Formats: sequence, structure tokens, C-alpha cells
Amino acid sequence: GESPPEQKESTLTLWITTLWLCEESEIGSIINMTEENEDLTPITVVTGFLGAGKTTLVNYILKEQKDWKICVLENEFGEVAIDDGLVAESLDAPEDLITMDNGCICCSVRGDLVRTLGSLAKRRKDFDAVLLETTGLADPAPIVYTIQTNPKMSDNYRIDSIVSLADCKHLASHLDEKKPDNSVNEALQQIAFSDKILLNKVDLVSTEEKDALKARIKNINNFATIIETERSRAPLEKILNVSAFSMESILKFDPGFFDDEDDKKIHNLELVSSVGVKFEGNLHAQYFNMFMMDLLRERASDLYRTKGVLSFHGQGATKFVFQGVHDQINFGPAKNPWGEDEKRINKFVFIGKNLDRKELTEGLMECLYKESETAK
Repeated sequence: GESPPEQKESTLTLWITTLWLCEESEIGSIINMTEENEDLTPITVVTGFLGAGKTTLVNYILKEQKDWKICVLENEFGEVAIDDGLVAESLDAPEDLITMDNGCICCSVRGDLVRTLGSLAKRRKDFDAVLLETTGLADPAPIVYTIQTNPKMSDNYRIDSIVSLADCKHLASHLDEKKPDNSVNEALQQIAFSDKILLNKVDLVSTEEKDALKARIKNINNFATIIETERSRAPLEKILNVSAFSMESILKFDPGFFDDEDDKKIHNLELVSSVGVKFEGNLHAQYFNMFMMDLLRERASDLYRTKGVLSFHGQGATKFVFQGVHDQINFGPAKNPWGEDEKRINKFVFIGKNLDRKELTEGLMECLYKESETAK
């Protein structure tokens, strides 16, 4: 086949210059062009084990704090997160909706999340945020997929952040739990998917135990923010409406994350880890697209989270960002272009199972645009 021309493509075609190489069915699940919309109601997805403190967190949000009007969605297979007395009479109401004194509401999701969020859409402006509590769900990908790909959802809502509530006292034993066939246990997955980790019950462990646990969490997921809490009293401004899930969030990363940590990584025995890669230059759109297609085709289930900042040949000063969960990739231009004197440093974050830093780095470096190619 003939190579695509080198002239400046539109944003839409940049990521997909090589889709003519792929079957159509492969493409739909991988590419999701996104313009971030500030008018959408933010959804915070909360994961965590029974006993980690989600009940206490939800009670705090619904009954004690007065600064936020939050819609709390409870899934039907979870523990009852509000006082039994409050729930008993109300859950049979037409919309399974309970209105609290502080303006928050609690809603039980029975069956279809789309139906529940759809019925709330007309009232969504009444709330500062939606908190979706997902007891027992280690992989939030189905929720992310639903909200991003269903037009009724994506026209009204956006995923704001994925928050994991972790029990400081028991997390280590959960992480140590061995699963058959070397599969990843739920605690590892919850940490790996998170943008924010509420390290709860810090008052029940020693400083040494807490520090060791934080170091271990950083090995698994180096880009999540760890917030220490007691009795689930989370500073809500740090977990609600923070745009931690947005493509732009990678631009705020600690630059030290991308330093080569090979020496340290020798000691990382976790099944799940985070890898940061950075290098200067412009990427070749076609080569990069092929690399990502191949990577996602072969390793999508192993890749929990991906993020990137990209500079492409032929795209002027446009800075591109992407972020994904498994094979769901959002991609688009950053709000601000590359600065006139700014070095074109491409940055990539991968969090997943059995990641090979050297292999990923070499594969990405192969995608650099080389001036010699136009001279041929």
C-alpha cells in the first residue's frame, strides 16, 4: 500500500493515520477522541475492600460534611453504606432515592447503571459531584467504558477520578495473597487502577509500618496520590472534581517519576508495577499508531492504566495527550501547545502486570521520526 502523505493532518486523523492497516472492528474499542468538557458532571469511582472504611466515608459525606452536594450511588451487591434505619423505609421509593439533610442524595443502583444515571441526568446540575461506590469491583474498566462510550452518559458525565480506599492495617496481607495461575489479586488491581489512594486507619499502625506500605504502593502505582486518613475523614476537595482521570493530568506529574529507576526496580518483586518512559524528539504518527495497536492487541488485559504526552512530526506546536484503561484510549490535543523554547519531551506511563521497561522504551524509541526518511 501507499504510505500516507507527510503533510499536516487534522487532529482526528493524526492518531489513526494507519487505520487502513487494521480491521474496522479492532479500531472502535481502541480509539476514543476526546474533547474535555467542563460542563459535564464529574463522577468519582470509589473501590476498596469490605472493611476498608467505605461505609464510614459514605456516611461522612451524606451526614456530616456540609460543603458539598454529592449524589452517592450505591451498587446493589455492596454492603449497605448508610445507617440501616435511614435505608429501611426509603429504598423502595420509585427511584431508590434518599435525600439527605445536607442536600446530598443516596441512590441504590439496581441493575443498570446507565438507567440510574440517565434518570439523574435532568437533576445533575443540583450536585457538585457523583460518587459511585463499587464494593468488590477490582476493575473499574466496565464503568469507564460505559460512561465514555454511551452517548447518554458522555453527554452528561465524565470520569473525574478513581479512588481506592485502603485499610492501612490489612492492605499488606491483601497484597500478599497468592492467586492461582499467577493471576493478579483484587487488592493489586485496585491500587493499580487508582488516581487517588485513601490510606485509611493510619492511626492503627506504626510510622515504620505506614512508610513501608506507602513505599510498596508507590512500586505498584507511582502516579497515584496517597492521602492519609483516620476514620475515613477524607479532605473531599482532594478527591472530588479534581480531574485526576483527565488526559491533562499527566502534565502535572512529578518529573522525578520518569527518571530511570532500573537500579531500584531490581528490588520490586510485585506482579504489578508502574513504568515511566521519557525521551526527546518528534514521533512518527504512523509508527506510533502501529506500536500502540500491537501493544493493546497483545497486552490490553495486562495494561491497567496508560498515559502519555506526545509531540508528533508535522503537527506544529500542538501537544497531544492520551490516557487509557485497558484498550480504552482517550486521545486529543492538550489545552496548551508546546512552548517556543520548550523541549519536545515525550512522556509515557504504563501501569500493569509483568511490564518490561527496556522493551517498552525500545519500542517507543523506534517510533521517533527520522529526517533521513524523507530524503529516501
